[in-house]
Amino acid sequence: MRFLLNVVWLVFGGFFLAVGYAFAGVLLAITIVGIPFAIASFRMANFALWPFGRRLVDAPSAGALAGIGNVLWLILAGWWLALGHIVTGVAMCLTIIGIPLGIANFKLIPVSLLPLGKRIVDADDPYAFIRLR
Repeated sequence: MRFLLNVVWLVFGGFFLAVGYAFAGVLLAITIVGIPFAIASFRMANFALWPFGRRLVDAPSAGALAGIGNVLWLILAGWWLALGHIVTGVAMCLTIIGIPLGIANFKLIPVSLLPLGKRIVDADDPYAFIRLR
């Protein structure tokens, strides 16, 4: 079922969302200061491409710089991205078929708000938290 939902997600917006995040990552990688944000953008592109069956967890090894970077990201881009995911998720939830896709959009809100210090893991992996340490 996850495979089918991922394919439907990919066709109805996931591909374009992932390309947008990847393009932003390429632009951010041009500057040295933007490289951590570019890596986070590529991580978001990966998650936006295939969201079903995966989840977002906090990386315990993230330090204070991740927090400072998240504040900067939140002010400059995060709230715009989160607002876009909210609007798109609500629009997708207006149809019965679009409800899982809307939920996937809502799942992308935390990573679009605060992307640094996060990891994407398999949803079925009970040891994901242990391996991140």
